[in-house]
Amino acid sequence: MPEHENMEEFEILESQHDQVENVEISKEMKESFLDYSMSVIVQRALPDVRDGLKPVHRRILYAMNSLNMTATVAHKKSARIVGDVIGKYHPHGDTAVYDAMVRMAQDFSYRYPLVDGHGNFGSLDGDGAAAMRYTEARMSKISMEMVADINKETVDFTPTYDSEGEEPVVLPSRIPNLLLNGAVGIAVGMATNIPPHNLNETVDGIKAVMDDPDITVPELMEHIKGPDFPTGGIILGRKGIRQAYETGRGSISIRSKYRVEELSQGRKRIIFYEIPYAINKANLMTKMAALIRDKALQGVTYLNDESNREGVRIVMELKKDAQEDVILNQLFRLTPLQSSFGINMLALEHGKPKQLTLKEIIVDYIDHQTDVIIRKTRYELRKAEERAHILEGLRIALDHLDEVIHMIRSSHKDENGLNADLCAAFGFSPVQAKAILAMQLRRLSGLEREKIENEYQALLKT
Repeated sequence: MPEHENMEEFEILESQHDQVENVEISKEMKESFLDYSMSVIVQRALPDVRDGLKPVHRRILYAMNSLNMTATVAHKKSARIVGDVIGKYHPHGDTAVYDAMVRMAQDFSYRYPLVDGHGNFGSLDGDGAAAMRYTEARMSKISMEMVADINKETVDFTPTYDSEGEEPVVLPSRIPNLLLNGAVGIAVGMATNIPPHNLNETVDGIKAVMDDPDITVPELMEHIKGPDFPTGGIILGRKGIRQAYETGRGSISIRSKYRVEELSQGRKRIIFYEIPYAINKANLMTKMAALIRDKALQGVTYLNDESNREGVRIVMELKKDAQEDVILNQLFRLTPLQSSFGINMLALEHGKPKQLTLKEIIVDYIDHQTDVIIRKTRYELRKAEERAHILEGLRIALDHLDEVIHMIRSSHKDENGLNADLCAAFGFSPVQAKAILAMQLRRLSGLEREKIENEYQALLKT
């Protein structure tokens, strides 16, 4: 090998050596892990308090809206939506995106589903959804309110990961989605578990806070009684609810709803028709059957899951001398027919994770809606002013129609020159002159003149 090549290689190695920096490994691990933790917390696991969405859910809804997969059009293949999300906004695995979209379509996961699914989107028994090439989806009617007025500068946009497009930082969210559908997420060193709530109660609670900013949590609980789970059930007591609403943390017990029916020959049966939230019904049936088989539960002659698309129906027939109260107490103690739900109302407020009380969530939502309405009004005012400005020019042009037509016909200049001449002769702005040159001949009729005048007067009122 020639000597000068060896020298060049040596100089490259020397320059690389100069760029190497000695770092203490514990310091580097701390800083790198902190960066990773904040990335998971802010960009993946926790919802924003304003729209109640994590980035993946926000991107799914925005992609569906951009593709015009609204509640008024036919369902489209889920694979189209997932492809658009990962191609434009969310550079992660297609399975993660599809799983998130499936959950948004499940009426047993979301109190108010944000995706209207068509096909097999899973079940309470833990069955998975069909592959995305088989299922179809579109936005649900209520999710249309999440993106309402998004094109009226109501929210900030940020460049997408490849800087080829833009995506919203938050959705306008004309519904209080964080409280309506809740949220579940595990970050690094923290987690969130916000229960879903009833729409009517939540709106009443928001109105109560707006009417009285000093309202207390007990007073607020007169409107928002407690969580409202999509699978139903009864919450035992109010202490856990109040603690969660006042501090952001609490635990509640949910018990299945049931009824006892009389059968022939003095026998009875118990029918469970609502079960606790997030309980796998197939596992529940397995647990109940095991208790009967192992003689831990005495007096049961028949157990069957008769659930259908109408709802849950678990049937348990008892022996003639069996005490249903004793059997029910055993079931609630030994099976998930009674389960606890740990409430942890953690969400991102101004981009930082915060444990929020019920009132703080509502106040943050009201602040967001105030901002959305102000920004929408400013946008509509600007658009109205811009349109009124053009109509003012058209009114002047129609008042001097013959001179304008003569100037256009006799001019030998290009559009820019003609534009300048109109501005000089009639005092038009360049925008007005351009609109006049683009005006169609049909707009010269008396009827069109009247339309312009009516539109102008209506805009002045706006």
